[in-house]
Amino acid sequence: MASHLRAHAPIGQRALLLTTAAIPLTGWAVHATALRRRLAAARRDPLTGLHARPGYIRQATRCLTRHGDTAMLVFLDAVGFKAVNDDLGHDTGNELLIAISSRLQEWVGDDGVAARLHGDEFAAALPCPAADRAKRLEQLHTLLHRPVDVDGQAVDVAMSIGASSPSDLHSRNLSYVLRGAEGAMYEHKRERTGLYRIATPDHAGEPTVNGRRLGRAGTTDHPLDSEDLR
Repeated sequence: MASHLRAHAPIGQRALLLTTAAIPLTGWAVHATALRRRLAAARRDPLTGLHARPGYIRQATRCLTRHGDTAMLVFLDAVGFKAVNDDLGHDTGNELLIAISSRLQEWVGDDGVAARLHGDEFAAALPCPAADRAKRLEQLHTLLHRPVDVDGQAVDVAMSIGASSPSDLHSRNLSYVLRGAEGAMYEHKRERTGLYRIATPDHAGEPTVNGRRLGRAGTTDHPLDSEDLR
């Protein structure tokens, strides 16, 4: 009997060691799951549920990789949003942002991604052949410029829209295509003509002032000497 117990002791010890080792591994698995959930939440904007900037960059990269020259990146900025907050209150401003987000998500559909980058700045990435871009961007303009009903009050919406594609910029570099969309959007914001802007290489190479595109707060619209640009 004693010899029987001695024969099985090593097996019991090994089982004990395996059980002990599994405890911290289980803890790490739970921790990793929680971490993944927090990271996923960080990629979402808490107000609108759209992707935040990190999530957008990841999805835009995937869109460019998958669709190449038929990918389109879009930057958007609400016009006069500060006045809405100042005159009608932040709750109304939030309702406006939520409505813009819902419409943008509707526009990109299942094949695209919509994001809120910061404040009243939005972005999208989706497949869109060159022949369809004008029609799709006109649809976006119409969709976003419908007044938003907030507690029975119609709040007007105006958006600056800039779009870029590797086929127009002759590059699939993410940063370059993003700069093109942003540059086109700020030109649309400055000039306030037309329904949107489609980026050219000039938009992608547009200089910044104090780290910001021309037309943003902290910049001026008049020409600047090269030493003023950075």
